[in-house]
Amino acid sequence: MNDTIDINSEDQLHGNWNYPTNIRFGSGRATELAEACKSINIKKPLLVTDHGLAKIDFVEALLQQCLQANLAVQLFHDVKPNPSGSNIEAGLKAYHKGGHDGVIALGGGSALDAGKAIALMSGQQRSIWDFEDIGDNWTRVNPDGIAPIIAIPTTAGIGSEVGRASVIVDEDQQSKKIIFHPKMLPALVIADPKLTTGLPAPITAATGIDAFVHNLEAYCAPGYHPMADGIALEAMRLIKNWLPKAYEDGNNLIARSHMLAASTMGATAFQKGLGGVHALAHPLGALYDIHHGLLNAILLPYVLQKNRPVIEDRISHVSLCLELDDLSFEGFLQWILKLREELQIPHSLKEIGINSNNCQEIGQRAMQDPSAAGNPLALNVEQYSEIFTRAVNGELY
Repeated sequence: MNDTIDINSEDQLHGNWNYPTNIRFGSGRATELAEACKSINIKKPLLVTDHGLAKIDFVEALLQQCLQANLAVQLFHDVKPNPSGSNIEAGLKAYHKGGHDGVIALGGGSALDAGKAIALMSGQQRSIWDFEDIGDNWTRVNPDGIAPIIAIPTTAGIGSEVGRASVIVDEDQQSKKIIFHPKMLPALVIADPKLTTGLPAPITAATGIDAFVHNLEAYCAPGYHPMADGIALEAMRLIKNWLPKAYEDGNNLIARSHMLAASTMGATAFQKGLGGVHALAHPLGALYDIHHGLLNAILLPYVLQKNRPVIEDRISHVSLCLELDDLSFEGFLQWILKLREELQIPHSLKEIGINSNNCQEIGQRAMQDPSAAGNPLALNVEQYSEIFTRAVNGELY
C-alpha cells in the first residue's frame, strides 16, 4: 500500500483545507500569521504559549511580524505542562488588561488548550468549571463572549488545534476537566511543520504515540461514524510509516509534515470517542503532572489487552491497513511493543516514578472520566484499578 499521493518533496505538502476548520498547511506558512489575524478581524491579539517556547527565536519573529503589520500583539506564557485553572485566570487578566480582541494559541497541547480556554472565558460571567463537558453544560456559555482563535501547533500529537474543548486541571479537586463549546474550535489553523523540527526525540516519540492512540481509540469506539473511521485508519498508516523517520531525524520535513497531518486527523476522528487509555491518563496527569502523551504511550498495550475480547476484528482490519506481517491481535500488540521500544518509551509507569498505592482512587477517577464512555468494553473501578496496577508493574500478560 503506497502513499495516496506520490510525494517526493516537502513543497508538495501544502494545502488550504476547510475540514474541520480553515487550515493553512505547509512548511513556512507561519509567515502568514499577521495576514491571518487580519482575515478574521483580529487587531490586538494575545499570543498564548508556554515558558519554554516563549524563549525560542521563532516566537519573537512571529511577534515582530505582527507588530510590523500594526497588530498590537502581546505575549502571555504562564502556562504549565498540564494547564490549570489559575493559568487561565492569569491569562484572562492579561487579555482584559491589554484590551485584546482575539487569541493566537501557539504550542503543544498545553498552550493550545490554555489559549482556547482563555478565548472562551474572555466574555463569560460564570466560572470555567460551569462549562465542564457534562450533559448540556455547554449551553450555559454566552457564545458572543468567545474571542476568535488562531491555533498554531508546534507538536504532532494532541491535535488540539482542531478541537472544540480544552483539558484544564482543577487544582482544588486535583482532577482534569474537559471544558467544551463548539465555538472553541479555532477559526483558523496554521499548521507549519517547520515549527515542529525543534522537538526533542523523546517528545517526538511521546506526542507521536499520543496521536496514534487518538486515532486507534476513535476507530475502536462504539457507534457508526465512517468518516471518523476512515480518517483514523489513514492517520494510523501515516504514523506507522513516518513516526520512526521523524524520531530518527527531527529535520526531516516530509516526516514532520505527515506527522502533523496525522495529529490533526486524530483530533478530528476522536469526535467519535476516545477510551480507556485516556480515561486513565487524565487522572494520572492531574495527580503526577506528567506529559499526557507519555502516559498514553505507556498505558496503550495494557488497555488493548483488556479490550481484546471485543476489538479483535477491528484490530485485524487496522493491521491489514498498516500492512503488518501478522494480522492477528497478538501480531498487532507485538508491533506496538516493538515500536515503543524503538522510540525508547518506558514499558511501565514505575519507570517514570508512579506507584500503585492509590490504585483504587485512580480506578474511580478513570471510570468517571468522560473518555471512559467511548471505551469498547464497559469497565468498572476494579478493572481500571487492575489495568493501572499492571501498567505500574509492567505486567502485560
